[in-house]
Amino acid sequence: MYRPVSGRRSAAGGPRHSTPDGVTQLLPTAVNGTRPFGAHLRMSWWKPLVLLAVLPVVLLGSQVLAWSVVGAIEGSDDAFSTEFTPLKSLAANLAIGATGVVAVLLLVWMTRVPWRMLLSPLRRFDRRRLGYYSACAAVLVAAGLGTVAVVGPEATGWTGFGITDTTLALLAVTLLTIPIQATGEELMYRGVLLPATASWVRAVRPALAVGLVVSSLVFAALHGSADPWLAGYIALIALSTGLMSIISGGLEAPIAFHVVNNLLAGIGNNVMAGGGTAAVDRSTETGGPPLLILGAVNIAMVVVVWLHEKRRRSAPRPAH
Repeated sequence: MYRPVSGRRSAAGGPRHSTPDGVTQLLPTAVNGTRPFGAHLRMSWWKPLVLLAVLPVVLLGSQVLAWSVVGAIEGSDDAFSTEFTPLKSLAANLAIGATGVVAVLLLVWMTRVPWRMLLSPLRRFDRRRLGYYSACAAVLVAAGLGTVAVVGPEATGWTGFGITDTTLALLAVTLLTIPIQATGEELMYRGVLLPATASWVRAVRPALAVGLVVSSLVFAALHGSADPWLAGYIALIALSTGLMSIISGGLEAPIAFHVVNNLLAGIGNNVMAGGGTAAVDRSTETGGPPLLILGAVNIAMVVVVWLHEKRRRSAPRPAH
């Protein structure tokens, strides 16, 4: 259902809502156009609980199933090892991407909100924003990874440069499916869980705080790190990308940062694995102080988003 929105009426007499970017549209009853992204949804209290219960099961279940199939194909003795072959990486990335789609479909079914409005509820999804933030993220992430490689090379887990058929296959999987994986995570955590759990609270700022904290804790928990440094860094990624979405009013900035971050890190891990498979180890003592550098990159990206959105708001609009 679509609710009446105060303001001018269209030529056909129907209510319309003029968004900050000049997009005129009807708003579903589940969307509050007076509240910022992250606190924009109205939902029954139990619906976020269903999402919190179902989505982790879908994520973990799809990965277990995918890795089991890959293990059978490859004849692996341990389908759930931390060694990621090209086929195992492909399965993991596609499973995560599919879970993001499931999350969006569930929220669309629960709220009757068009899926595009979950990406940016009060304006059109902006490809220029996506491109701009991708370029900014590339500079910041490359600088951060390069600094860590110089001052704390042991924290990278790199063994040495090498290019083999395995490396090329891993690079192909990284380039083709990391955007799917990272976008899937942003859809699930920032596009769905953040606004869904924020709907528990009426006041805007407390609602945003609840949404940020809950979605970030779920993000960190499902990444399964037993190392406090790494767990804290993963939670910081979630908080930072959540803030990016709130500040910018959509998912362009967090998607751009997440995709670029994972792409550059993945490429580095692939070519510096000595020509072998890449390993994902989140056990104890796998993190350390060098993660502070990467944490600073996340914070810097939040500042970039804030400055850019502030500049956009203050720029004069063209006359119509």
